[in-house]
Amino acid sequence: MMHENRLIVQAGTGAAARGIAVRKLAGTGPGLFWLGGFKSDMNGTKAQALADYCARTGRGYVRFDYSGHGESDGKFEDGTISSWLEDSAAVFESQTQGPQILVGSSMGGWMALLHARALAAKKQAARLAGMVLIAPAPDFTEDLMWAQFSPETKREIEETGSWQRPSAYGEDPYPITRALIEDGRKHLLLNKPIELGCPVRILQGAQDPDVPYAHALKLVSCLAQDDVVLTLVKDGDHRLSRPEDLERLFRVVDELLESIQASA
Repeated sequence: MMHENRLIVQAGTGAAARGIAVRKLAGTGPGLFWLGGFKSDMNGTKAQALADYCARTGRGYVRFDYSGHGESDGKFEDGTISSWLEDSAAVFESQTQGPQILVGSSMGGWMALLHARALAAKKQAARLAGMVLIAPAPDFTEDLMWAQFSPETKREIEETGSWQRPSAYGEDPYPITRALIEDGRKHLLLNKPIELGCPVRILQGAQDPDVPYAHALKLVSCLAQDDVVLTLVKDGDHRLSRPEDLERLFRVVDELLESIQASA
């Protein structure tokens, strides 16, 4: 079984330069490129399960921590969609070769979609073999945060620059900053059609309290030109990290790889 290499990739320049912690597994392509969620890290259940899957199957795999997350440099409260996208691009450009399947969980789904747009703009759409999105949360700063906040919470963010949001997962409260909300508005995707030019597979829990399944349906409606399959897990939550959820994820990746190879 192959072993992951640990390395540090530099993102940003000058005072904003930061080291991004990466784990890389050499293997066959198309490789899998993991994009984690908001406040999660690359040692989470799904990211680790995919590492084990790729080690078993000989598939290439890259995972990393955004700045302010996990083992990477920086403070969480300094992060924005723009800075985390810059982290992602630095790792993707330096650590992957050839076509990749982007696997995005929650916020990572937004990152995957933004990556696809950036690759198309650089005439590198061929680098994108496919996409697997788990409870994807594009536009979450606006649709799932700002639009849901009370007037009091909005006022606190606008006047003080941040608000301590209670965590539903037993952790300490964490800051939602005005910079995060305002920067997120530069990257909104669900207000127009999205054309990726690759197959997309979406796993969504029907019992997800953080990203309602209606949000996934809205994304599907924007992806009208692509090969998209949405799997709605009737009793699934946001994390979709139970053993049966992980087996479903592996089956989806297997099926997507077969589809990509059949159309090659």
